[in-house]
Amino acid sequence: MTDLSVSPIEEINAAIEDYNPFNSAAIDKVQSVWGKGFPDLNTLNAHASQKVLEIIKQVKTSPDSKDKVATLVLTGDIGSGKTQLIGRLRRRVIGDGSALFIYANGSKYGDLNLLRHQFLQTLVENLARVGSQGVTQWQEVAAAMANASNSSGQKTAAATIVKNFDKAYDKALQNNQNLLKKLSSQILKIKPDADPYILRAILWTLSEMYAPYTLEWLAGNELDQETANSIGLPTNAGKTSQEQEAEALGNIQQILRLVSDHKPVLICFDELETQGILSEDGFTKAQVIVRLVKDLYDNLEQSGIGKGIVMLTVMFGSTWAGEIASAITGTATVNKIGGGVGDRLSTATQGKPISLKPLDSQSIVDLVALWLQKELYEPRGLKPHDPVYPFAESQLRDIGKGKPTVREVLDWCAKNYNRKAIPPEERFKIAAKAANEADIGDYLEDNDKIADALCFGFEQLIGEALEGETSTGQKLRQLTIERVDTDIQVINSKATPKNLSNQGYINFKVIGNEDNKNFVIGVAVIQKGNAAALGAGLKRLTAYERFGLTRGCLVRDKSKKINNKTQAYKLLEKLISQDQGGEWAYLEAEQIRPLIDLYTVYQNCETYQLTQKQVAEFSKPQILENQLLREILSDPSGEIDSETIEEEELFGTLFDESSADDTANDDNLNDLFVA
Repeated sequence: MTDLSVSPIEEINAAIEDYNPFNSAAIDKVQSVWGKGFPDLNTLNAHASQKVLEIIKQVKTSPDSKDKVATLVLTGDIGSGKTQLIGRLRRRVIGDGSALFIYANGSKYGDLNLLRHQFLQTLVENLARVGSQGVTQWQEVAAAMANASNSSGQKTAAATIVKNFDKAYDKALQNNQNLLKKLSSQILKIKPDADPYILRAILWTLSEMYAPYTLEWLAGNELDQETANSIGLPTNAGKTSQEQEAEALGNIQQILRLVSDHKPVLICFDELETQGILSEDGFTKAQVIVRLVKDLYDNLEQSGIGKGIVMLTVMFGSTWAGEIASAITGTATVNKIGGGVGDRLSTATQGKPISLKPLDSQSIVDLVALWLQKELYEPRGLKPHDPVYPFAESQLRDIGKGKPTVREVLDWCAKNYNRKAIPPEERFKIAAKAANEADIGDYLEDNDKIADALCFGFEQLIGEALEGETSTGQKLRQLTIERVDTDIQVINSKATPKNLSNQGYINFKVIGNEDNKNFVIGVAVIQKGNAAALGAGLKRLTAYERFGLTRGCLVRDKSKKINNKTQAYKLLEKLISQDQGGEWAYLEAEQIRPLIDLYTVYQNCETYQLTQKQVAEFSKPQILENQLLREILSDPSGEIDSETIEEEELFGTLFDESSADDTANDDNLNDLFVA
């Protein structure tokens, strides 16, 4: 008798032939913790995640200020699910609103001597992510401050305050009032120890117009003088990297004090391992990061944190044993960390790390069943006769005897899922489809991800003869790329501007020959809205002689308008002038996402039983036709689209400060809280 509660086997088999859900597991290597994530078996390493959640509750409710800051260390082997567990914690605390969340990925920290400043940028960027109330975590905090200043005692939803802010601010200006000053003065009465500039910057995150600028300022970056005057903040101008580093810890402390008055804060440090990279004083990346944790602990413990701070440091077991524990005791051949790091690195567990456990037979069966259900059967409305089909449960249990890691199990499933021989080109198509369907977060704001994808695209074009016309009518004439250079150094130290290093602004150079003339194109992806950051990038992109360029190319979304009175605009005009012959290549999602997908497949080719050479070969037709790559290579138009320019009048009208008494009328403050 046929079981009508399950799907026909023909439909099940057709789905299996069409799609291998385990191939997408490789995407986890490049996907952010803030992305959608993959099926999470909550029972797997539940002891670790539950401990962290328990400590968050403890710091929130503890009446003793000495217990308001807690640290933990989590260790596990490669592929044991460390980052997946962090993703679980993020979904939990953001989902139920129990904490603010910060993910500090150590792989992003290139200069170990400037770690504090880099962590400050991480803090600012993560708080700009959407939190539990449908607005950014910064806006949650700012809205809570605004609510606290409301004399009526009314509590208005954060989304409503964000929606009302710019309109209320504009209305206040018309009445010779300054809403931001009014809010700041009210809140400073409640928080007299707060840094008034940092407080003001946090409140500005409620503004759609100026949030991008204040986030740059909070991250320690420079503002142009006009913008700084408009929002009442110092410019941060003229500071050296060392000065930024020296100030960063104090700013981090101030920010965490203010935001933790709203909710507990969970900070997760991950990806600490980098071989061969040492700080100036000889410490490894892992050691430098745990010293930062110690410094944060010391400073925060003494600063009266409101709802509490929890810092979780995640690393390999070998890193803990070889670089941290032995360096604390002085038994290692590397530098002794000392200075109380051991006492402060894992206060919640008396200095002992929490270890992730390997999979056993039952957890493997549960994990595979979950993946198949969430990634294959459920999206297609199918119900299998066996939750682990096309595998056999006995087969999976046998694998469990070897106590493999999560990644090892998922890799095994990917390779053994469908035994039917699939040609390499078909496997490539499957991989490209999986990459395209993956949630990779807000990739259009990720300068590094965009630059990596562009660099990959140009590398595949080396040696190709390119000619023809771009979609905008620009010409390619007998053009050949010889190489792509990602190590951007000063070529002529005597060239102006003096003492200017690249600092990561120019992402790479494309070097080649067109129509028997050599060229060196410097490419800078700058998606940040801040005029100062854009100006800093353009300052380097127009320094042709200093960096050995014949042409500069800015890659940026045309919707990110540039004020025509800023220094950034003047530098952009210089870039596209006849003398420099550079251009602004407009970034569009439909042109960059395919390159990101192809680069993702290239990075994870082994999961699909492909070689990098095969991926490059199968990618070539798409890359050859990519209009963004061609636009960067083509003759510049020498023009700036008028739609990308923001006229000065908008700023002058909106931020015409008045010297009138701000305390005269509360009506405009009340406009914030109108639902």
